[in-house]
Amino acid sequence: MQERNAVSPEELKYLRLLARDYPNQTAAASQIISLQAKCKLPKGTEHFMSDLHGEDEAFIHILNSASGVIREKVDRVLGEKLTDNQRAELSTLIYYPQEKLPQLKARFTDATERDSWYRSTLLELIDVCRLVSSKHTRAHVRSCLPESCGYIIDELLHAHFEDHNKTLYYEGIVESIVETHQAEPFLIQLCELIKRLSVDKLHIVGDLYDRGPHPDVILERLLRYRRVDIQWGNHDVVWMGAAAGSPLCICTVLKTTLAYCNHSMLEDGYGINLRHLLHYAVHWYSDSDLTLWVPHVDESRARHSADGIHRCAMMHKAITILMLKLECQVIDRNPDFQMQDRDFLRRIDYEKGTVNWYGTEYPLRDTDFPTVDPADPARLTEEEEDLLRRLVQSFQHCEKLQRHTQFLYAKGSVYYEENGNLMYHGVIPMTEDGSFAAETFEGETYSGRALLDYCDARARRGYFAPEGSAERQSGQDFLWYLWCGKLSPLFGRSAMTTFERLYIADPATYTEVKDPYYTWYDDEDACVRILREFNMSKNSHIVNGHVPVREKNGESPIKGNGRLLVIDGGFCRAYHEKTGIAGYTLVYSSHGMSLRTHQPFESREKAVKENQDILSRVNLVTSDDKRILVENTDEGIHWGEQIWDLNRLILAYQTGLIKESRTECSIW
Repeated sequence: MQERNAVSPEELKYLRLLARDYPNQTAAASQIISLQAKCKLPKGTEHFMSDLHGEDEAFIHILNSASGVIREKVDRVLGEKLTDNQRAELSTLIYYPQEKLPQLKARFTDATERDSWYRSTLLELIDVCRLVSSKHTRAHVRSCLPESCGYIIDELLHAHFEDHNKTLYYEGIVESIVETHQAEPFLIQLCELIKRLSVDKLHIVGDLYDRGPHPDVILERLLRYRRVDIQWGNHDVVWMGAAAGSPLCICTVLKTTLAYCNHSMLEDGYGINLRHLLHYAVHWYSDSDLTLWVPHVDESRARHSADGIHRCAMMHKAITILMLKLECQVIDRNPDFQMQDRDFLRRIDYEKGTVNWYGTEYPLRDTDFPTVDPADPARLTEEEEDLLRRLVQSFQHCEKLQRHTQFLYAKGSVYYEENGNLMYHGVIPMTEDGSFAAETFEGETYSGRALLDYCDARARRGYFAPEGSAERQSGQDFLWYLWCGKLSPLFGRSAMTTFERLYIADPATYTEVKDPYYTWYDDEDACVRILREFNMSKNSHIVNGHVPVREKNGESPIKGNGRLLVIDGGFCRAYHEKTGIAGYTLVYSSHGMSLRTHQPFESREKAVKENQDILSRVNLVTSDDKRILVENTDEGIHWGEQIWDLNRLILAYQTGLIKESRTECSIW
């Protein structure tokens, strides 16, 4: 019991509100007992992923396997009972129960053998499920159970087969499940429950969109995930801007999508109609030399006809020139962006076919600009304005895209702090001397944490400010700036050299100078300065994405003497050759923190058919001799504050400051 000091009038107001939920001493005491008990449970497992870039199959496999955590549980529980192949098969069943069960059933021509397999597999899954549920309260486990068979699974999870008084009872349950032909739904529900209980919280450190085939599938899966947060990447915010109705963000999204011949995702996944863009492109570019505009095609994923690639190339060129026009307009509206040197359509000599690139004249690789007026290169034609209106309407009226964008805003932010980890996708802009870079927007100067807070607030303006208002347009322009601006904390480079790579042959112009952050983030003192800027201790960690770690060249993802962890190892297939791996993930359990290095994932079909898992290497980042308990987490600290408040409420009841009610209140 807390010291019986006086209750102030201000505190009494709060306690009276608290009394609505806990109307008597018994209710308040019950909640204290419950919270204190939960604080002594082991900390839940946190799972960190970054830079998914539309790679839905690899993402879903990593999610299903919890980066190898589930296989570790299977090995721990059944290592002496089952062979390695049998454990691999059981793990695959947990990852993909709907797909794996038919394959396993087909082995048995004899019903007796099949039923025997059902019984043994049910008991094996119950053993695994019992282990993963051991760090949760029984109430939490029950909340994760399906309504249809939750009671039975709850009984089996808490069965004690050594209790001879109930042996026949438990055996009878399993036997009845098999005899009533309910083994399959029970197996599926147990597999899903194991996955739900294995990971307590999922952190996505940016860049769900672009390059890979199905970011829409990833978002749909995340929408169903119980506890998730997202730190926006620059590829995410430009899609958020497109959903908000920014014509420039829409053109940018389309340009990237068409460059990877992934327009089927837009049309089939989101139902966005590109027919008007195709008609426009055919009208202006059907006879053009499209050599430079042929999209990157991954033939291992999908076959594309020559006509299909040609249509994609026409649309790619058409939308790129539209994008360059709109970039000039947004740069004009926003001198604070300091991007006046990136309005390249105005720097072209259309008669000579050259461009002035920072004082040097280069010949253009493509001089065909049929819709550009050399006297006013940024001016849109009536046809272009009509096309943009139609595209804006398609993006704004796409229910699925709007649902995904609202989810990104609701669960997302520029940065996030939890349990001693500071998560952000890109950089904290810095100067050459390692101090935080200052940037001025709308008459105010920001740096460090204040800059990120400003970016977060203005990004929300672009979607939530009133339609047609100056604030909304300003916010949408800023979402584009976050995509490619030179001091954007989500981009972290001097420029997005899209124009140079398309129009200039000299590779020297393609260089995107990295923010000085990247020369400092391997310095422990610099990492500690960043952590202190966010009021975090020097023993905390920074979890970073955005720039793939080139492990094959000897680069380590662990920076700053362990203070900073880069978990972008190249999920996207386009990066595999550069990085030599297929991504990192991070797992933070009650035993400590481990970095998982993954090899390429071939396919979902092969994983199901051949029990093929992603080969992973585990590197311990931190290891605790004593298990980390909930009381050591942010949630535990919050519960400790609640316990203090509840003790104060009990004191108010005991001293008569608040009258008790006899209303029953169920806490457990």
